[in-house]
Amino acid sequence: MHSDSNVVWAGIDVSQDWIDIAIVQQDKVVEQWRSAATPEALQETAARMKSSRVNGVVLEPTGGLEMAVATALMAEGIEVFRVNAKRIRDFARAHGVLAKTDAIDARVLARFGERMRPERRVWLDEDRQELAERIARQRQLVDQRTVDRNRLRRVRSAEVQASIERMLRLVAEELKRVEAELAAWWDEHADAWKESEARLRTMPGVGPKTARVLIAHMPELGRANRREIAALAGLAPWACESGGWRGARHIRGGRSVVRSAL
Repeated sequence: MHSDSNVVWAGIDVSQDWIDIAIVQQDKVVEQWRSAATPEALQETAARMKSSRVNGVVLEPTGGLEMAVATALMAEGIEVFRVNAKRIRDFARAHGVLAKTDAIDARVLARFGERMRPERRVWLDEDRQELAERIARQRQLVDQRTVDRNRLRRVRSAEVQASIERMLRLVAEELKRVEAELAAWWDEHADAWKESEARLRTMPGVGPKTARVLIAHMPELGRANRREIAALAGLAPWACESGGWRGARHIRGGRSVVRSAL
């Protein structure tokens, strides 16, 4: 990194069809523009940001839309930080920013990076992204099955019951297909993770599904210490104290998909 006076931060608000970019230096917005979210436009944006000597870019998780943006930026050697949306909104409110537009969000993200200097996190490589998406689809179908089973117990109409039962059969067939495809993909791509999976499965209660969630969503395993891993998984108890008062400690934050799997 350069000296503080020369450090340039950017924020990117990611949407389906476009992105809003703001570049700040010493708390001043020096550039701001909107770009299409096409691969060609993202490459042009990354090159423009490199020419502006951007040191770090902050963006929020947006259901995977941010991955293409991050990939284009990192290809230019620009460091990208993905920060939880709640942290960004808390930061904005603390600085009196109550309005919310794409352009405003981009400026808030850039200023968050400049003032807070977010911690570095490991990004998922292409295979982990693929694994995470397949696991997410499996989880969606399981959740859908649970919802319809609960509905079936509550309804009294025979026709509605029949409709729900048809949907349950469809979900069961699709779930079976998705799980078979996941198993085949795992056998073909997971050679590098077989040892990690075997180690994880030595832990009580950890089967193949949980092990794969951990491999997909916790690339820090084997690199971070146990306290850092507990915090990332949302399983670290946080203090709740004020003056002489000592409250109970509770777990919070972290990666919800990992905490749910565990």
